Amino acid sequence: MFDLLVIGSGPGGYRAAVLAAQRGLRVAIAEKDAWGGACLNRGCVPKKTWYSTARLAAAAPGLAERGLRGALAPDLAAAWRYQRKVVETVRASYVDYLARLKITRLHGAARFVDGGRVAIGSETIEAGHVVVATGSRPVLPQSARGISRVLTTDELFERPLPSGSRVALLGSGAVGAEMAFILPRLGLELVWLTGSEPLARSRFSTSARKRLHEALSAQGVTARTGSRPLGAAADGDGVRLELPGGAQERVDWVLAGTGRTPNTDNLGLQAAGVGTHRNGFIAVDSAQRTSAQRVFAIGDCANPAMTANHALAEATIAVANIVAPGLGQARAGWVPEVVHSALELARAGATEDELEDADTEYAVGFSAFGANPAALAEGSADGYVRLLVDRADGALLGCEFAGADASELIHLAQPGAAGEPLLARLAQARFTHPSRSEEFLNAAEALVASWGVAPAR
Repeated sequence: MFDLLVIGSGPGGYRAAVLAAQRGLRVAIAEKDAWGGACLNRGCVPKKTWYSTARLAAAAPGLAERGLRGALAPDLAAAWRYQRKVVETVRASYVDYLARLKITRLHGAARFVDGGRVAIGSETIEAGHVVVATGSRPVLPQSARGISRVLTTDELFERPLPSGSRVALLGSGAVGAEMAFILPRLGLELVWLTGSEPLARSRFSTSARKRLHEALSAQGVTARTGSRPLGAAADGDGVRLELPGGAQERVDWVLAGTGRTPNTDNLGLQAAGVGTHRNGFIAVDSAQRTSAQRVFAIGDCANPAMTANHALAEATIAVANIVAPGLGQARAGWVPEVVHSALELARAGATEDELEDADTEYAVGFSAFGANPAALAEGSADGYVRLLVDRADGALLGCEFAGADASELIHLAQPGAAGEPLLARLAQARFTHPSRSEEFLNAAEALVASWGVAPAR
């Protein structure tokens, strides 16, 4: 018998297994597909690999001024092979670490027998607790199903790409905004078809979204809003899309970033007494506990946000509550939200709209990268840091970065997750110079006088 069985080996499942083993629990982890789940094999990791390549390509026109001459040419086939190499390297390290922690790996589809027993293939596993981390899968529009040249992101990274360079990108969410930057930098001609403005349903500010649209436009990419396809059909070695108003668009292939659905069917959840919402997500409380006392659920199968960042944060909470019930509580608003695109965006905490709706008294600290020495030296000075601070005690309520390395800089905002007074803490902070992170300090110092916090001597 195991202390913990984790179902699913994506970022959340992997973290839950590792944290539990580090705390002395006897742990098993089950996976029916490739170890590492969607994030490692066909999501976050290969996408970040391509994004890094795209950033290099985007910087190429300015390199001559900085003393580097020569031409760069995209090679999509080589880029595809390289992301697979990265995935395989990470996966090997991942499996090795599980072995070193003496975590038992079980390969096969899992199905609950009851709240403490799970069938995996022909074997039945007993566990004191179970963490369900089965992730999600892409959903294609009904009209596009069965067309070989209509790809989801799963297929984009797991098999060689179709021939042809003219590609339609569908979707206005984070996947659309990211691939709209990445694919043209890899040499593809892009037609970006969306129903609404990109990121319109995200929590990023109007300013952040506007700056991203401008950055994409400068790269020659603009979303055709109001153009969500009504139908699709194979057309020789391509795809014909039917658009609103009777228009048509023919492309060589299509990448559909049109949403995902939780992997909660075929798990036998009812046998375990685990309840779900009507949309298929597993219902959990603030401790990530389901309606079954010994079963927890994390990540895409339980959270409509569907990000690896949420899965990782929820794994920490679930394991904390398994080891010491009542210890961990979710603070979902402080899980970083990130978009890797022509202008990187990252945010955490509350938005201004949310604070105004709650009638909270707050102040804004702002600093741009335009005069930041590190940003200028790197040739990428677009963007800013924006802080939302409680007028009563100086606690950080929300933070937003726009610009290069925003996904790294957002971690500076994490003291806000603990409700710590930001300004008093920063008054004693020491930052590297020159660095982009200094703008976080500058944005805070712009507010110091308002709170009467003495600057450090």
